[in-house]
Amino acid sequence: MTQNKSGADKNLQNVVKDLDKTIVNSHQAQQLQQQTNDRRHQDALNHQDESGTSMLLDKEN
Repeated sequence: MTQNKSGADKNLQNVVKDLDKTIVNSHQAQQLQQQTNDRRHQDALNHQDESGTSMLLDKEN
């Protein structure tokens, strides 16, 4: 695992970056939310367990 050279939490840096954005209308707000959802989805896909089951598929049917 790589070390963050600045010592600051990368997740918190991303949150601050998102909060600094000024949302002008609902379309821009939706686009920003979709980017967040896409990152979470990709993160879940990248963190599959050894059985190949994604965190997204662990819900009961």
